[in-house]
Order: sequence, then structure tokens, then C-alpha cells
Amino acid sequence: MDRFAAPVSAQIWDMKYRLKSPEGAPIDATVEDSWSRVAQALASVEADPAAWTPRFHAALEDFRFLPAGRILAGAGADRSVTLFNCFVMGTVPDSLEGIFAHLREAALTMQQGGGIGYDFSTIRPKGAPVRGVAADASGPLSFMDVWDAMCRTIMSAGARRGAMMATLRCDHPDVLDFIDAKRDPVRLRNFNLSVLATDPFMAAVEADGPWELAFDGRVYRTLPARDLWNAMMRATYDVAEPGVIFIDRINALNNLSYCETIAATNPCGEQPLPPYGACLLGSINLARLVPEPFAEGAALDEAALEGLTADAVRMMDNVVDASRFPLPQQAAEARAKRRIGLGVTGLADALLMVGERYGSEGAAALTGRWMALISRAAYRASARIAGEKGAFPLYDRDAILAAPHVAALDDETRALIAENGLRNALLTSIAPTGTISLYAGNVSSGVEPIFAASYTRKVLQKDGGRTEEEVVDYAVARWRALRGRDAPLPAWFVDAQTLSPADHVRMQAAAQAHVDSSISKTINCPADIDFESFKDVYGLAYASGCKGCTTYRPNAVTGSVLSLTADAPAEASAGVVAAVSPAAEDAAPTREAATGGDVVYMARPLERPEALPGATYKLKWPDSAHAIYITLNDVIVGGRRRPFEIFINSKNMEHYAWTVALTRMISAVFRRGGDVSFVVEELKAVFDPRGGAWMGGRYVPSILAAIGGVIERHLVEIGFLEGEGLGLKTDPEAQAVRVGERPGGPGCPACGSTNLHMTEGCATCGDCGFSKCSG
Repeated sequence: MDRFAAPVSAQIWDMKYRLKSPEGAPIDATVEDSWSRVAQALASVEADPAAWTPRFHAALEDFRFLPAGRILAGAGADRSVTLFNCFVMGTVPDSLEGIFAHLREAALTMQQGGGIGYDFSTIRPKGAPVRGVAADASGPLSFMDVWDAMCRTIMSAGARRGAMMATLRCDHPDVLDFIDAKRDPVRLRNFNLSVLATDPFMAAVEADGPWELAFDGRVYRTLPARDLWNAMMRATYDVAEPGVIFIDRINALNNLSYCETIAATNPCGEQPLPPYGACLLGSINLARLVPEPFAEGAALDEAALEGLTADAVRMMDNVVDASRFPLPQQAAEARAKRRIGLGVTGLADALLMVGERYGSEGAAALTGRWMALISRAAYRASARIAGEKGAFPLYDRDAILAAPHVAALDDETRALIAENGLRNALLTSIAPTGTISLYAGNVSSGVEPIFAASYTRKVLQKDGGRTEEEVVDYAVARWRALRGRDAPLPAWFVDAQTLSPADHVRMQAAAQAHVDSSISKTINCPADIDFESFKDVYGLAYASGCKGCTTYRPNAVTGSVLSLTADAPAEASAGVVAAVSPAAEDAAPTREAATGGDVVYMARPLERPEALPGATYKLKWPDSAHAIYITLNDVIVGGRRRPFEIFINSKNMEHYAWTVALTRMISAVFRRGGDVSFVVEELKAVFDPRGGAWMGGRYVPSILAAIGGVIERHLVEIGFLEGEGLGLKTDPEAQAVRVGERPGGPGCPACGSTNLHMTEGCATCGDCGFSKCSG
């Protein structure tokens, strides 16, 4: 375990990437075994696997190259899962039969662990006539609700939930409803939303001109373009969505513009893809390529970067042949173009190690240099592989050489492409790396700044208890090791909350100039930023050459940022350690059994030990004079904690009969063992005909549903379920809280912790490493 830079890294490996038997027994004894498994699996498609296996192993060693989590967990595992991260589904036809056929395809894709993107612009607007049935269309948002409901019922492979992206064109008649959809705190929680902004629309905004909303040749409405733009900016200011995708720029710069048209992206936006497009991801860990961090003249080893890039390209190209695919159309698309998305992680840490402040002009210039080196090395490697194995089937020499990204490469690289072709149509992308960054020693994620120098993590133990440990950013840990634990951090150490939006955009644009696909990045803004300062962020991104933009500002609908506790390390006091985000809510559609709480089936009730661990919660229903106290006690079975009994009490005697009945019935169910999560489902489905209540920004249909939420939260906390609690977060009088505990924000969907932060369009949990958007 000394390979790991931090305890959290070993825990992430054991929980997510270590190969185990169906019974949970480890097959990978060490992380070296995991590297060997992946290296052998990816070398198996080579003509001489024995020659390439050690080279691939060397690339993986010490976390230098980080294939995405699906590859780390699935390669060589003989599981029916896809190793691809990203899919855009087929074009949705404007017919009921076609729509539901595509719904089925989405379910099959998410079942195997794929995140999906959809363009709903092809569905006629709300109120449009439906010929032959004498009815009006319900519009694309109504069908997005159907997709959203489907996602809540699908468990993705490896206990992951399917993430979804929905796009709508800026000229669709329902675009204003789409823009405001997430103002409803319970609607479309499984989607990220982005508006497809065209070049003519951006020109109309600049000129303050009119803009037509039209479908199938009919103009439904004309409005000032700036009104639509301001509506979009106001919504993203208020509720952190929608994002924006500059779709004409994406298509104009696409290497494959001669044979495909793009209208959607994967859930986090780093992969613009055509219908049935598929892409796999991997990241070079720049933090491991600075041999003498913080020394005078410290620099990244550029020769090592080029060599590692070449090996990473070959490994990822082999994944195309080694992977399964949910649908035959996806397999055909992937093999015809052999897209890969090689990116980076640890950028901010690497910049810190060489003395550059993230967001500065110097840091942007260095980022551009490193990304240019990666791009050149990747294209050269792909051309050499093409000379050996053949170019991708849809390769067109003249069209590829004329593509803007290829045209900007140096003459030597272009000559190599002209001679050999390209093995991969597109090669670079910067994806979310929240979980694999933790696995690699808590390096900074993707191209994001570090979020906090350090934070305290709560760890669930096998006996059901929790311990606390400090998690330190990789660069900070290296600084401490060299300078001493109490050495103050240099002035160039900054985090996401101390940067201006312009700093974020500058870094995104610097990387985008040398990335042929796109980038997943969140521009974190402080809660108190005024709208006038905020509203120019998307415009700045467009002017800077970005292909899209996503922001996050803490707000009343999606949640607020929680500051560090008073006893947190001094160097992190300016940062934050938890943010409740749209992605946090998006990531938790349903409940499921966690690896720490496997289903145990029993013929006889469990016997009660003399002492049981447990917790008591206080639930204050808004219209009730008295609180309800709920005590849940647990039993340890096979080293794992599961619910055993419940006690529901209230001073209100009107509640006496039904609380006693619930106490007895639920306790009897718990003592029988098995999968008792249905108790939560049944209680949360109870609607009071007199009406429910809004609690912390969410509608709870009855007091029984609120009790179900308390039980759910407890089951998440003990590791029995991998779902979120009720997510109550504001008024202490309208929350269920553990007695003696302060109310917190919505919980991580995997472990219930509120230690979430927003990065790369995703909420990442600092306690368990959960990230909706990455493996």
C-alpha cells in the first residue's frame, strides 16, 4: 500500500478499481496487480502482447497515466460492461414510436455504465398540432421528464448511475421553458442542460438584433436576442443551469466535419459527438511529471510527457478493440472513427510545483505549451500506429489535413500524417477526473484549480463507526514534506474560490486552443457576485475561443457552499470543502444496496444483541406543534452494519396509534433481514390528501414520506444504501437532524456526506470519492 500517497487513495482503489470476486473477495492483491491486469488486457489486442504489456504497465505505474475509471475497473475483468465513458444517442425522431424506441436505447446504454447525451431540438414544440390524433404536442420537455424518470430506475454498471445531458437549440420555440426548467427544484434532476448557441445567435446578441424561434419552417415567436441571452444568464446565475455549447464552432473545428454533424455532447461537455458517437477517456497526471517540485528552476519533464503521451494513445486505441458496447450502432461508430479523449489531470498542482499561480498569464502560457506538446505527441503517435495497423476506416487524407486543428500542427507532424494517415480521428479532450484524481493521491482535478488545500474526511468503518482523517492536496503534501508541516504556503497557492471568473476562462481557453474535442470545466463564482459582473462570463468564453461554458454559483435552489470548520488547517481557511450543486442532486436518482451493505437473506428473524449502535433524529413537520423523534438502531452482520429496529415517538397523542404501528411493523421487517430498502420507497410514496409541505426547497408529500426520508438518510450513513437522503438544507425547524447535530446540506448520493464540492460540472465527494461524471 506504500504506492498510495494518501489513505483515501487506497480506499478509492479498493472500493472502485480493485478487481474482486462476486462474493467480494479481492482478486487484485495490490495496486500493482490492478496495473498488470489493465496492461495485459490492453496489450492482448497487439500482435505481440508480451512486448507491450511491460510498457503499458510502466505507463500506469505511480499513477502517471490514468485511464478513466471504467477502464481501470473493467479491463481484464471479464464483465459485461463498456469501457467507454461517453455516448451521444441517435437523433430523436418526432414521433411517439420513435421517441420511445430511443428511450429503450438510453436505458440499455446506462445499464452498462455509459453516460449519454441527447439533442431534443428535433421534437416539435409544445402546442404544435399532431396530425391524425386531433391533439397538440406536449413538447420536448415533457419527454425529457420521461427520460428523467427512466434514469431514476436504472442502475449503471459498477453501482454507478447514468448521467445525462440534454441540449436544445437557441432557436427552438420551447427554449425559454428549457432555460427555466431547473428553477423547479425537483424537475430534471438527472439531466445536465445546455443551450446550443449558434454563431448567428451570438452575432444577434452582439448587435442587439431580433431572434426568431422557429420549428419546421414555422416562426412561433420573434424576440430580441439579448432578451433570450439575458434569460439564459439569469437562469444560470440563479440555479447554475443551463450551460452553453457553441455548436457552430464545434462543428467548424471538428476534424470529421466532412462526414458528421454534431448536435449534442456527453454529460459533462468535453466530448461533442455525432449520433451514436462514443468516446473513451484517459488522463496524464502532470503532477507526477515535475521531478524537483518547488526547487529553483523547477520544470515539468517535457520529454517524459511526450513519451507517456505516445504510450497512452496506443493503450486507448486498443480499448476500442477490447471494449464491449451497449448497442451495435455505438460499436460501428466507434470503430469507424476510433475517437479517443486523452487529457490531463493534476494541472493546477503541476503549476504550483513550478511556481506559477493558476489563472495568471504565465500559468495560461505554460498550460498552452504543455497541451501543445501533448497534442503534437498524440497526433504523431496516432500517425505511427496508422502506419502499422491502418488509419481509421473513414479517414480522408485531404479533409483531415485541412481540418483547423491538424492544419495548425507543425510541418513534421503533418508530413507524418500525410504519409501514414491517422489511427484516431480525434485524440484529445479534458474530462472530469474527480475520482481518479483522489485515487492518484488527491491531485488537482482535470484543468481545475485546487479546491482546498486540505479538508477533514469522515470515513465509515466496518463496525459502522466513523473516523476522521485529513485529506491534503497532492502539491500541498509535497510542500509540507519539503518545507515542514507548519510552513506557510506561498502566495501563488490559490484555490477555486479566490479566482475571478476571468482567471477560469483564461485557463480554459489556453487549454482549448490545443484540444481537438472539448473541455469539462466549471467556473466557480462566489455567491455574492453581482449579476452584472456574472452575466459576461459566457460571452467572455465565446470571445476567448472556448467551445462551451458551465458556471456554478451557490444559490437557494441548488444549495450553498459550506465553509471549513473553525479547527480546519489554517492554509485552507480561505477555501471551502463542500458545495451542494445541481450535479449532486442529479447523481442520486434512486437507492441501491452498497458494497458495504450487501443483501442478507434469512429464514428467521435476527436476535437482538444486548447493545446496539444507533442514532436519534428529530423531525419537525411544519404544521405540527410537536416534533417527532425517530431512533434507529443497527446490528452488525458479517462485519457490516444494517438496520435492526426503529422507535418513533411524539408528545402529540394524536400520533400515538400510527407511530406505534409503524414502530412495530418496520422493526419486524428490519429483523427479517434481506433488502429492506423498499420500506423507504413505500413511505416516500405516501401522499397526504390534505397536502404535503415544502421542506428545505423540496416538496415532501406527507409526514410519512418525511419519516421515510429520515430512514433513508440513516441507511445511507451506515453504508447500507448508496442513495441520498431527503437533502433538507435550510430552515432548522423544517429538517430532520441527528439530535445534537447541526443541519447540513444535501448528502452525497453514495455515502450521505455533505463534503461535496463542485468541479468540472460535477459534485465530487471528498469522503468517498463519488463523482457522477467520472469513473
